[in-house]
Amino acid sequence: MTPVFKRSIKAAFLCLIATLLLNSRAWGLDKRASLALSHYIMAGFYEQSGQIPKAIREYKEALRADRKNPRLHFGLACAYIRNKELDKATEELNLATGLDPDAVETHMLLALIYSFQNKNEQAISEYEISLSNALKNEPGNLEIYKDLGLLYLQQKKFKEAEKVYKLVLGISPEDHQAHFYLANIYEELNNRQEAKKELEASLALKPDYAQALNYLGYLYVEENKNLDAAEAMIKKALEIDPDNGAYVDSLGWLYFRQGKLEDSIKELERASALLEDPVIYEHLGEVYLKVGNIEKVKVNWQKLLKLEPGKDKIREKLDSLNK
Repeated sequence: MTPVFKRSIKAAFLCLIATLLLNSRAWGLDKRASLALSHYIMAGFYEQSGQIPKAIREYKEALRADRKNPRLHFGLACAYIRNKELDKATEELNLATGLDPDAVETHMLLALIYSFQNKNEQAISEYEISLSNALKNEPGNLEIYKDLGLLYLQQKKFKEAEKVYKLVLGISPEDHQAHFYLANIYEELNNRQEAKKELEASLALKPDYAQALNYLGYLYVEENKNLDAAEAMIKKALEIDPDNGAYVDSLGWLYFRQGKLEDSIKELERASALLEDPVIYEHLGEVYLKVGNIEKVKVNWQKLLKLEPGKDKIREKLDSLNK
């Protein structure tokens, strides 16, 4: 970009600011608000052209004129983020939420910063507030409800999650995902019968829903019942998503239940190559124990305990093998 062209763009922006200032006075804005508006526009111009320090300076000037404007604090926070000054960005976002507690994007941006800083509890709290605020503005938006329910599920707030997904089904009875997440909740609450009912309802609405196919098939395998139906479901899920480590694990565990130990090891080893997961390592350990390969049992259960140290029963089994 030539210097002349740069100057012409800046001149155009200055003309725009002058026009907006005249209009703002016509609308009855006071002098301080008009001044804040002019600096806000220039800050946006500098941000767009990549001149972040100048943008920060303009946002600060805007805030000197109008300190109680949450949009200005949010803009300055975004500029700080682009300048890799996350602590200053967090300070501005907190000021913005204090001025506008019902904001959505401000809490969402705070959640992202906290998540990046591994402040998980604060990130979850901000994300929850953001979703709750979004629902106030868009009460019919089912995706926001489902996101909120999933957040509760991840936090193990199962009753709150159940309430949200039942509300979704009250609005949209044919939502297959809501049934699927209710199944997750009931399984966590040790109500397997209700979990299976919800999965069956989900598949009745969407027969090719791979996650539900695998989940219901896996529950049958865990119960060592309906293994033929389980095999059909798991293999159908794998046709849809052939390299999904969780689905491959389900197939390997099914083969273990059927006594096909070589096939079981083959599939479980493939699952472990696709996905690092304690359940897979537990299954591999059990199969290798069955075939008498103690060294392989130890290797896999040690991997499991590294990922999930609280597995006391596995630790006891491993200690017994070492002795």
